[in-house]
Amino acid sequence: LAQVVHHRYPLGRRRARPHSRSMAQPEAGRRKRENGSEEGPASELGVGRALKALRSDVSVASAAWPPMSPPPPDDFDILLPKQPPASPASALFRPSVEQSTKYVVVSGGVCSSLGKGVTTSSIGALLRGHGFRVTAIKLDPYLNIDAGLMSPYEHGEVYVLDDGGETDLDLGNYERMMFLSLQRDNNLTTGKIYDAVIKKERRGDYLGKTVQVIPHITGGITEWVNRVAQIPVDGSTLRPQICMIELGGTVGDIESMPFIEALRQLKFSLPENSLAWCHCSYVPDMSGQKTKPTQHSVKALLALGLQPDLVVCRSAEPLGFETRKKIANQCNIPAARILGAHDVKNLFHVPRVLADQHVVGLLNGILQLNNLDVTPARFMSRDIVFRSLNDWTDFAKKVDLAEESHEVVIAFVGKYNKGGGDAYQSVIASLHHAAVAIQRKLKMVWIDATDLERQPAGMDDPEAAERVLQAEARLRSAHGIFVPGGFGDRGVEGKARAAGLAREWRKPYFGVCLGMQVAIIQFARDVLGMADATSEEFDKHGASKNHVIMYMPEISKETMGANMRLGARWVEFNEPAKSLGAGLYGGADRIMERHRHRYEFNVAYKQKFEAMGLVFSGQDERKERMDVIELKTSDHPFYLAVQFHPEYKSRPGMPSPPFLGFVSAAGNPEGVAETVASCRRKGPSTHWTPLDL
Repeated sequence: LAQVVHHRYPLGRRRARPHSRSMAQPEAGRRKRENGSEEGPASELGVGRALKALRSDVSVASAAWPPMSPPPPDDFDILLPKQPPASPASALFRPSVEQSTKYVVVSGGVCSSLGKGVTTSSIGALLRGHGFRVTAIKLDPYLNIDAGLMSPYEHGEVYVLDDGGETDLDLGNYERMMFLSLQRDNNLTTGKIYDAVIKKERRGDYLGKTVQVIPHITGGITEWVNRVAQIPVDGSTLRPQICMIELGGTVGDIESMPFIEALRQLKFSLPENSLAWCHCSYVPDMSGQKTKPTQHSVKALLALGLQPDLVVCRSAEPLGFETRKKIANQCNIPAARILGAHDVKNLFHVPRVLADQHVVGLLNGILQLNNLDVTPARFMSRDIVFRSLNDWTDFAKKVDLAEESHEVVIAFVGKYNKGGGDAYQSVIASLHHAAVAIQRKLKMVWIDATDLERQPAGMDDPEAAERVLQAEARLRSAHGIFVPGGFGDRGVEGKARAAGLAREWRKPYFGVCLGMQVAIIQFARDVLGMADATSEEFDKHGASKNHVIMYMPEISKETMGANMRLGARWVEFNEPAKSLGAGLYGGADRIMERHRHRYEFNVAYKQKFEAMGLVFSGQDERKERMDVIELKTSDHPFYLAVQFHPEYKSRPGMPSPPFLGFVSAAGNPEGVAETVASCRRKGPSTHWTPLDL
């Protein structure tokens, strides 16, 4: 040290001494100072100033300073090596996680229905547009094992996946926006995780431990998320790089606490820059945009040990600068990370809204995404239709143009209409995709199926009679009639009447699942003369002798949950060159679509129906189950019904073929032949005719 000081800051005639001196040298120096050969106070003052200057001089940072002691180990087990060994069951509730996966968690506060699903899907779509392989997981706090037995009035539609999983409707948003094919495990509920942990306990996997919410339930959630995040869902065989996680419910709910704690633990099980937390909140406009709800929502998250990295603020109008600044100040988040999500004309504008606020750049700064490989996986990958931001922007503009075009009016004869659009979300999306494809404005005429039911003989209710007449008038005014699926006998007679009237009026008709079954029932009554024709589902007392729809023999009657013909199944066309349905699928001789039903057509009546003109054009691989019925175009401009649910595989820019044909026929009944010919020229799509490996 002295050598460096005297070299850079010499004091008088004093020469720099070697850094290493003998024991006699300090004594010699003391005698020289006593004899007055050096100026003691001045020298000490000069040396002090020199040392101070040296400490502030970055240019000598490489000087020969003594080495620092190494930091102590951060692992408590190393500091205390004599601790007893960990239990072999530790891995069951403290699992190791894949270190290279990046996570984006989306939570919600203030209130429900903020659009967490749309936010998750839009961010995932943008990340996919940058070349990353993306997957998605929905965490639902309810105790149901899955959504299969939940009421459409309370929970919206049940979305069915390829593997037969009955899941939350948000998984439909993920598949449509990110072009994925998810699995049942991509929807994790409290019921699923408790069921898995209790089964482990019964097997003795915990070795006598007291099974608790922490660490066993939270560890089970972490293990589940880590496992599912590694499963390819884009059609390739490569592991996803980024996993989008949507936390259902609202922060602060009791039932969501284990999930929040599990995600907190997951964050600290991962390396730095591996998990980003995006919190959705609501900014009401009451004489100005108010930030208090958002402040309290973020504080609730902070109280649980989590600091959000991004805050997405839902509002009617664009988020003001002062509002953004105030939220940033009160929530301890940089203002650039406060994103606005205001109301837009259609949800396809949302990716652009978020992209304009640099959401991917912000996530790159948090997650270091630039270190990931973005080499596309070409083989078996669903890199089709939309990928870039420009694709979404162009489609959003196309939707806006369609909204300004002529209307195509569809009479929607449902039984869950009072549940709002969520009860039929995928069906509405499919109709919308088809309308945009033909550049027509979709107008839905909602008709409750019960309003079409005639009064029983002997009853005279003027109000009921008037309600039926009004419903029939609305049905006749529509360009096309659509009958969706459903369960139970309520409204079934009204749906059957709608199918019959569409046949009589030669009005384009399309039925899905129950919509096909009621079309068969009404055809049997009107054409075959079977007045008592019905389904076994609706004839609990066995009054009918003509069950044209029967219970599937292999389905158990003891259990209801997940006890149906579920998931993707092959449908084969007998004569694809002549079939209306096959033509809409590009002339394919077989397709793969998703099913969800317990009842099927009774093949004992097949010859009678065919003799009277009803065509069973699509069947399963064994030719035992009828999946597609239609009338010849010479007898009816467009009459088609399917047992499967084509709405689950419809995508923006890639509408489901039956829906496209139906909406096109409703908009232009004379152009059905040209629509089918156009589809045949394009040929089959691998989305509906995947490689049979």
